Amino acid sequence: MKQHFLIAVLSVVFAFTGLAQPAKELVQVIVTPNEDDWTYKKGDRAEFRIMVLRNNVPLDGVEVKYSINPEKMAPWDEGTVRLKKGSASVKARKFSDAGFLRCHASVNIDGKTYSSYATAGFSPEDIEPSTKLPDDFREFWEAGKRELDKVPVNALMTLIPERCTPKADVYHVRIDNIKGKIYGILCKPKKEGRYPAILHVPGAGIRPYYGDVANAENGFITFQIGIHGIPVNLDPSVYDDLRSGALGNYWISNLDDKDNYFYKRVYLGCVRAVDFIETLSCFNGNDIAVTGGSQGGALSIITAGLDDRIDYLAAFYPALSDLTGYLSGRAGGWPHMFLDDFTNKPEKVETSKYYDVVNFARFVKIPGWYSWGYNDNTCPPTSMYAAYNIINAEKELHLFHETRHWTFPEQQVLKNQWLVNKLHKGR
Repeated sequence: MKQHFLIAVLSVVFAFTGLAQPAKELVQVIVTPNEDDWTYKKGDRAEFRIMVLRNNVPLDGVEVKYSINPEKMAPWDEGTVRLKKGSASVKARKFSDAGFLRCHASVNIDGKTYSSYATAGFSPEDIEPSTKLPDDFREFWEAGKRELDKVPVNALMTLIPERCTPKADVYHVRIDNIKGKIYGILCKPKKEGRYPAILHVPGAGIRPYYGDVANAENGFITFQIGIHGIPVNLDPSVYDDLRSGALGNYWISNLDDKDNYFYKRVYLGCVRAVDFIETLSCFNGNDIAVTGGSQGGALSIITAGLDDRIDYLAAFYPALSDLTGYLSGRAGGWPHMFLDDFTNKPEKVETSKYYDVVNFARFVKIPGWYSWGYNDNTCPPTSMYAAYNIINAEKELHLFHETRHWTFPEQQVLKNQWLVNKLHKGR
């Protein structure tokens, strides 16, 4: 029984901290831009070096297929090259816009295809959003918060004895939200005192949660929430059923109606989570950070833009950024909703403007820590830079160029150190 619980906890840890690095294959295809920082100026030509390794030894004379395209767009160029002395190079045409150009390479070895890609950035600091700020954006969300204020927090905290440790207590929490509930896992130090808080907001999906016990043991209140209005301590099969049924594609539910779009109760639910933290007698009353990756990276920025009680934010590869990019001939953010005729409706596009990370980023005024990679194909860097560039606050971006939609352990360490250092003054 304990073994099954440990496996469940470990699986959630990977979901909680970001996607794990992919497993290494026997044959590695390595694609690298010829600039050390993978970054060029607008109008430059990128050159990509391709290598194929087997048992870490470069292969010679192997034919490699390649294609070059702006991220998520149709190929500009396609062809084949043969490796000489273990490598080959291909040059792209000039890239005149601020954005990203990707080179894919694949090779067939013993009947199996191996592939990889690398992405070159071109003046990414100049990327501007494609989405627009609605005239009534602030009014819309202020009205939403007033609606939320009419709903009592009405918190129900249930101790989970088997998850408690000698230094931390762990609770399953239910709080009232507009149109339903918010559930989460609260971890707090056992020792009497008043502590700063970390709000963990989730990546996309439907799953159970186990909370951030480690930081609670180190003197922080941590509150990890789910967004779907269902308990976060159920059997995993429940979430599997919801994922393939009622909550499938939740991100486009009611997208044609800004007042009833799925994410309205989610965004306000993050504010409600802050309300709950403020009710805790062990909270120091001053210091709250918010953090997450992907959808959670988006919710971190959104919560900071909505709620001035947030003091710090740390976001990995924020989703839901510059959603209308595809309507301007470039990559848009996850969930890539404007790629087809089903979602490319004027009313859906209009609703998206009220929920796009870009438009919340305009109102972020607190210090922020951000990290992503150029190779992210789930949350394309063009979309993330569109949000990041518009933030007018203290900010630092930590690029790990080769990462896709996952993180190195070193990124997690840097993020945790930054949060702890910022919140340390509240201990």
